[in-house]
Amino acid sequence: MNVLERLGVAIPVVQAGMGGGLSRHELAAAVSEAGGLGTIAVNGAAAIERELAAARALTGRPVAVNVLLPFARRDWFAAAAKADVVVTFWGAPKRRTPGVWLHQCGSVAESLAAHAAGADAVIVQGVEAGGHVRGRTPALDLLARVRAALPSDYPLLLAGGIAGRDDVRGALEVGATGAVAGTRFLLSEESRAHPEYRQRLLAAEDTILTELFGFGWPAPHRVVANAATDRGLKRDLRGPALNRALNRLTAPTARYTPVQVQARLVSAQRPGSRLLSPQGPTDDGPTSLLDAGPLYAGETVARIVDVRPAAKIVGDLTPS
Repeated sequence: MNVLERLGVAIPVVQAGMGGGLSRHELAAAVSEAGGLGTIAVNGAAAIERELAAARALTGRPVAVNVLLPFARRDWFAAAAKADVVVTFWGAPKRRTPGVWLHQCGSVAESLAAHAAGADAVIVQGVEAGGHVRGRTPALDLLARVRAALPSDYPLLLAGGIAGRDDVRGALEVGATGAVAGTRFLLSEESRAHPEYRQRLLAAEDTILTELFGFGWPAPHRVVANAATDRGLKRDLRGPALNRALNRLTAPTARYTPVQVQARLVSAQRPGSRLLSPQGPTDDGPTSLLDAGPLYAGETVARIVDVRPAAKIVGDLTPS
């Protein structure tokens, strides 16, 4: 019995944890209630507890909480441990919960480390994925390499390139236990993406892998173009050297910067700012982020043409 079956997740589809409040209880509960595994991704212990309680009021099925390691404090893990699954990302794999723990990886070496650290499963992220991108290899290629390196019965989930039923079926056929979809669920009725953000994704035909929006978190991220990328990526798609240097210098402060200070910095940033945060545009956040923040999207955005209810998306992804 694999980890999803052990949890009681009927459909091998996981909604990616889209941080900064893009995926909250409404989306996570709708995905879980439809038979997949929904994921909450918010910052702070209080917010995690609040969103998890709200999700529990909507569904009795398993729910996951995503924790971004560069920002997490100890009390975040205590709050996240109340979920059925804790997913960690972007940092050394280490068990911080007594329950089911998944770690998202972008390489064979990182997958081996997560397995050795006791992760119940690994999410293998390919370079096609949206948001912050750990992977450097196409998703199916990386999955094949990780599958060959780990025990044959060890559960692997695939992230990157998942937007339809055929994508999920293809992942299962080459050794995945399940598939993780982000952009498809970002374009759901229940996501907390700003309405204009959704419209820009629906109009997008391609994406950019850049390091421009890395204040406090110097990592590559896949986005669609906006005023910030038009202005900042004329010479180098990674972003101006000064921006990237400042991103690296601010990295150690990420988890210690007070929430109020972070909010002021996010509200003040403009397309030409030297410090551009990784906060995406939510429906209750500053509208300035539509042009001064990252419009996260995976390569599958070119194949997505509408906004649908999350339950319908789960059905559309279900392999027959």
